[in-house]
Amino acid sequence: MTGIGWFMSVIIGALAGWIAEKIMKTEHSLILNIILGIFGAIVLNWILFAVFGATLGGWIGQLVVAVVGACLLIAAGAMIKGRG
Repeated sequence: MTGIGWFMSVIIGALAGWIAEKIMKTEHSLILNIILGIFGAIVLNWILFAVFGATLGGWIGQLVVAVVGACLLIAAGAMIKGRG
């Protein structure tokens, strides 16, 4: 997450992972919520930057990006798990 710092990245990642698990109706641990939130933000920031050349700024913008990215990761994981 750009310009936020590690501590706020963990806080936003945990919050985003928790929101995403509620939206997707799944249950995860706190550690997995943090990981999903942070990696979700990284993935969606990369996609947004590749497509639009920019991403959302500030901690609220990054929270939105992290929630959407975490939802995408949860959905992708469910699709892969469903195939096996």
